[in-house]
Amino acid sequence: MTIAKKIKSSIAQSSMIRKMFEQGILLKKKYGADKVYDFSLGNPNVEQPDEFKRELINLAAEIIPLKHGYTPNAGYIETRQAIAQKISRTSGLKIGADHVIMSCGAGGALNVIFKALLDPGDEVIVLKPFFVEYPFYIENFSGIVKYAETKKDFSLDIDSIAGAISEKTKAIILNSPNNPTGKVYSEKEIAELSQVLLEKGRALGKTIYLISDEPYAEIVFDGVTVPSVLAAYPNSIVAYSYSKTLSLPGERIGYIAVSPEIQDAGDLISALILCTRILGFVHAPALMQRIVARLQDVAVDVKVYQNKRDLLCAGLSKAGYKFAKPQGAFYLFVQSPIPDDVAFVKMLLQKNILVVPGSGFSGPGYFRIAYCVDDATIVNSMGGFDEAIRECN
Repeated sequence: MTIAKKIKSSIAQSSMIRKMFEQGILLKKKYGADKVYDFSLGNPNVEQPDEFKRELINLAAEIIPLKHGYTPNAGYIETRQAIAQKISRTSGLKIGADHVIMSCGAGGALNVIFKALLDPGDEVIVLKPFFVEYPFYIENFSGIVKYAETKKDFSLDIDSIAGAISEKTKAIILNSPNNPTGKVYSEKEIAELSQVLLEKGRALGKTIYLISDEPYAEIVFDGVTVPSVLAAYPNSIVAYSYSKTLSLPGERIGYIAVSPEIQDAGDLISALILCTRILGFVHAPALMQRIVARLQDVAVDVKVYQNKRDLLCAGLSKAGYKFAKPQGAFYLFVQSPIPDDVAFVKMLLQKNILVVPGSGFSGPGYFRIAYCVDDATIVNSMGGFDEAIRECN
């Protein structure tokens, strides 16, 4: 065998999302793009804000020494200062530039965080259902994944989380708004979680970190707000990405923010900066660092996503599907009309509809729809969704 046994095993379990996306490419070649309804990949389709486009043009024309050169490993100080000022406003904490490390998106940020925190055998609690890459990220650094359940409406099950904590627990990871459910955890839930983590940490004589994965923090609907974990819990770390906020997934730009209340925060920050380098990320993309520094209060038009959500929910509800209406992100987690979600996804595939089985997110009995697509895709897919559920009934 030429490849590592661990990777060979992982390939077999690897992302159903990418498999469905690749299937969609083949179907589009066969039937035409307008006859295939691809809801597989969370690839933002809302245009970048005009402010971004202007800044990109302006920056390209500016004469800046070493514009495309190496940056400090933590990132440009002016970018980190701009981010720290915004976090300070939104969290009520005094965050300095030294508490911010620029990253290659949220995925890069999470890998750097786990590299900095985990010793072999340390446990990280992951809440079901979850973004499919979390176990891989944790296992990259010899961590062990411990699972906790959420409630039927996908809100936090504090008792399940408390039961998953052991003397080996190093951290818990949250994702709010959540992929795949669109759930936003309330301020009350975050406060209850904070209390449990503090009490368990004191009883075990250790620090339990709360890692908040927040690429969708600005993509929220109906007046919902995302509570600040930095304000709620002293031992918190945020992984953020501009992939969704500014529709820049291909540019791989984000940051890590460390609570100033973490004991030995200086050591942790030094570890994060070192791990940024030794994992090969070296530093976040230089051009994007300069741009996001100027766009801290700018985001895509979230109403576009909200309208897509409402269009999709109305159509599926009329057809008889059951789901919890998402509060944020751009995903809908729908109950499968039959227990076998993989089988139902294959039925939809026969209608040229591509969605992802909930089993891929440890949410069996559901399927995920990524509705960051053209409105026409949503509207024209409804006939196939209707046929599929009627065939089940």
